[in-house]
Amino acid sequence: MGRAQTYRPTASVWLLTASLVLGGAAAGWAQEASSGPGSDNTAAVQSPPAAKPSFEVYGFAMLDIGHDFKQIHPDWYDTMRVTKLPAFEKEFGFNDSTFAGVRQSRLGVRSSTPTQLGDLKTTFEFELFGTGVDAGQTTFRLRHAYGEIGHFGAGQTWSPFMDPDAFPNSLEYWGPTGMVFFRNVQFRWMPIKGDNSLTIAAERPGASGDQGVYADRIELDGIKARFPVPDLTAAYKVTRKWGYARAAGLLRVIKWDDTLDDQFDLSGDATGWGLNLSSGLNITKKDVARLQLVFGQGIQNYMNDSPVDIGIVANSSSTTRPFIGKPVGIVGLTVFVDHRWSDKLTSTFGYSRQDNNNTTGQAPEAFNTGQYALGNALFSPVPDVMFGGELQWGRRDNFSDGFHSDGLKAQFSVKYNFSVKLGGQ
Repeated sequence: MGRAQTYRPTASVWLLTASLVLGGAAAGWAQEASSGPGSDNTAAVQSPPAAKPSFEVYGFAMLDIGHDFKQIHPDWYDTMRVTKLPAFEKEFGFNDSTFAGVRQSRLGVRSSTPTQLGDLKTTFEFELFGTGVDAGQTTFRLRHAYGEIGHFGAGQTWSPFMDPDAFPNSLEYWGPTGMVFFRNVQFRWMPIKGDNSLTIAAERPGASGDQGVYADRIELDGIKARFPVPDLTAAYKVTRKWGYARAAGLLRVIKWDDTLDDQFDLSGDATGWGLNLSSGLNITKKDVARLQLVFGQGIQNYMNDSPVDIGIVANSSSTTRPFIGKPVGIVGLTVFVDHRWSDKLTSTFGYSRQDNNNTTGQAPEAFNTGQYALGNALFSPVPDVMFGGELQWGRRDNFSDGFHSDGLKAQFSVKYNFSVKLGGQ
């Protein structure tokens, strides 16, 4: 998952980050002020003012409190992650529990410094939502560590395969199950920027596999994943008065090696590919539709809430390779509408789903289909203050045992934004 990366900054890391960014901004401002007694004042009056460096600290404090009428994995108590709904009856105990937290709260810094090659822009951003080994905890987690200058960028930020504008204006943190959502380490080239844009990136590879009903076989103990080349992603976006349309693609190579010294050779490889089509449509002056359709195989770790990329299949035709791996196919759909009742009151409602083409060797209780829906009302009495309520629903369907489970939550949230900016025009 795109949210699987975690980070525990110490006080010294925070001080070092602030020193580097402030120091860079200060250096830029010093260069702007370098004109002295020998400068050409006439030329300075006739020329437009030069752009100035800027530095901004931003973020928000956010409270989420609500009631879960069903049950979900306790590490994900304040989300509607359908993959974390029960895979069998009473897996996580009994229904009805109350939750509260501040894990969505966020802190970030960004800067912009004019150079001869264009504006140098940097972003460092953290939140408090623990994932991975920190799942369920309130702890610092890195979101963005990214910089760009001219037509090139590097660091961790949104994958070009993802469309961040397709995410609905929801209170629920994790978001729709059927959409692409991934912040990844990458080097990107942006030959076209602006309303119409083209981005191409080499991204850090990664994938997961499911040994299914054969997980206890000794022959599979030595299987190790390997990624010989970066993932290749690209996206093109066209913006018009009616909204925008965007197409993104992904191509990747996944390998696995059999390291056991026995009579079997279970090494293999697969090609993962995906196409993500998305759009934002200005239906009326008060309504915006956010749409996305994604399909492919072996791309689950780029999805917002999906299972494994590679599934196992029995291979009875070979005595030396009794098992093979195959990429799992997936189709995801997201349809949401943002409605503005007034300048202070808005609502969002919509539906999302994903369908996985499980391999025959996966367990009967393996995740197959997820559905997700919500509706809310959000009120902003003054700028930078928001509160509202939201009803959320989700469903998980297993692969082949006929079991499904539902999630149902009511959530109330309060959000206070802040931003302090130095410099700039």
